[in-house]
Amino acid sequence: QEDLVESGGGSVQAGESLRLSCASSRFTHSSGCAGWYRQPLGKEREEVATIDRDGSTIYADSVKGRFTLSKDNAKNTLDLHMNSLKPEDTAMYYCAAGGSWCQYGMNRWGKGTLVTISS
Repeated sequence: QEDLVESGGGSVQAGESLRLSCASSRFTHSSGCAGWYRQPLGKEREEVATIDRDGSTIYADSVKGRFTLSKDNAKNTLDLHMNSLKPEDTAMYYCAAGGSWCQYGMNRWGKGTLVTISS
């Protein structure tokens, strides 16, 4: 049984929105660090947004003001709301979960969901 299951990827036009969702029994009121990462084709994986044990969030500069992370402990989901999408947002997006605090890094990864933005 998969640990982190992503959904919501797809192909949209620039300027449109998408919502990615990650389901995991790990996402509870007492869970630790979790977040979304992405890897454009042929490039390194990069951090998109993370939420720490205390609820604090960090966003990559490239997505600030456009992407929003939301964690629903009752539904055990971690969603990434993506607005004003740009072609450079095209990538495979991965959900991740880690230890108690984000400083300790991620140790669980989903299989990814593809997001394609056309101009």
